[in-house]
Amino acid sequence: MAQPPLSRQIAQLEIQLGAELFDRSRSQIRLTQAGELLLERTHSILELVEQTAEEVKQIGEGGAGRLRIAFVGTATFGLLPKILRAYRATNPNVVLALSAMNNAELKSALIQKKIDIAIARPKLDDPELKTEPVVQEKLLLAVPDTYKRTHLRLSDFQKETFVLYPRYPRPSFADFVIDVCKNEGFTPQDPILAQDYQTAISLVSIGVGVSLVPESVAESQRIGVNFCYYDGYNPGTALSINYRRDSCGPHITKFLEASRRIIKISEGAIKK
Repeated sequence: MAQPPLSRQIAQLEIQLGAELFDRSRSQIRLTQAGELLLERTHSILELVEQTAEEVKQIGEGGAGRLRIAFVGTATFGLLPKILRAYRATNPNVVLALSAMNNAELKSALIQKKIDIAIARPKLDDPELKTEPVVQEKLLLAVPDTYKRTHLRLSDFQKETFVLYPRYPRPSFADFVIDVCKNEGFTPQDPILAQDYQTAISLVSIGVGVSLVPESVAESQRIGVNFCYYDGYNPGTALSINYRRDSCGPHITKFLEASRRIIKISEGAIKK
């Protein structure tokens, strides 16, 4: 830049800041105290601008920022932990905000944009939402380990106390289990309603009753509980990933990519 326009820009800056930046003596031109402070701060400002631009770019590309995921309690078994590990491995700078909710809470939070991803069982039905299947699995009987029989029929448990969950809201997985029992010719009498799976399985472990649970929960053994396949009506249960149609940003897209990769690997292992 030529000297005249440079001098004009410096003069204009001094007017804006209300301070002289240069000591203009005949012998030399040097920075004033105000000029030295501005120079020092300018280096920091430029570095911060550059850093901010890089961070904004990373968030925009889905490589940083935050992803809010909520899930039903039984999703903590099976494929979800593997999906989360796979996503973390490729997106280590993204903060995962994880929380457990029932289906009604998942749907409300997703529609209100309080979460980005909902892992539901079996899925969330709403025109604003999209759903991708994760896994279809069988139902198992969760019985106290005092049961020593190896061949179980669901209809043999019609006089047993069923521990169902969640307690509210209804309809829920509890009503699904009741329908399964009705297909076997009976309705659970005086069932105990627990707030969530963990409470239900704890009640089973101390001999309060029996419960129907997704197959994947058997991957984690529970003291006092046997997870058993049974003869009888078994429609299975599904797990799904749900997200808003209008909010499929880079974070969600990368999570879906990790999910599809893990699901494909799992399906391949099952076929072998």
